[in-house]
Amino acid sequence: MTEHTIVQCTFERHADAILAIFNDAIVNSTALYDYKARTPQNMVAWFEAKRAGGFPVIGVEDSDGVLLGFGSYGTFRAWPAYKYTVEHSVYIHGGHRGKGLGRVVMQEIIAAARQNNVHALIGGIDATNSGSIALHERLGFRHVGTLPEVGFKFGRWLDLAFYQLLLDTPAQPVDG
Repeated sequence: MTEHTIVQCTFERHADAILAIFNDAIVNSTALYDYKARTPQNMVAWFEAKRAGGFPVIGVEDSDGVLLGFGSYGTFRAWPAYKYTVEHSVYIHGGHRGKGLGRVVMQEIIAAARQNNVHALIGGIDATNSGSIALHERLGFRHVGTLPEVGFKFGRWLDLAFYQLLLDTPAQPVDG
């Protein structure tokens, strides 16, 4: 793997690069069950939601400061009892996949989740995405269920597999 740096992504510095990575995933893969490319205005709302929720946006840059990939997490479900559970996502630029960067970003996401007293990380992964599934399994995630044919893209039904990692945090969870 080439030299890289972990960064906390900001709207000002990284929105355009994140938008390009998102849009590549939308147009060319089932990593996102979305049909239309996102716009710069979508990124304003996306970063604002991350800021408002206190959710990290962690990137990996090369030695020239080019964003190679990023990851984040957000609300899993909107009810209060889910406050210790998040759903994460990681996206790597198409030209840099298969170089271990997904693992680097995932390890940073897990560390941030632990620091923020998250108990459960959930990944919703297209069931045919063997690379992402293998990565999650290597990091200790376990398959907890598959929802068959819940998405439709590229003229076919898509199954959504859920992978979960339980952390030892928080030390003292509370209701309310």
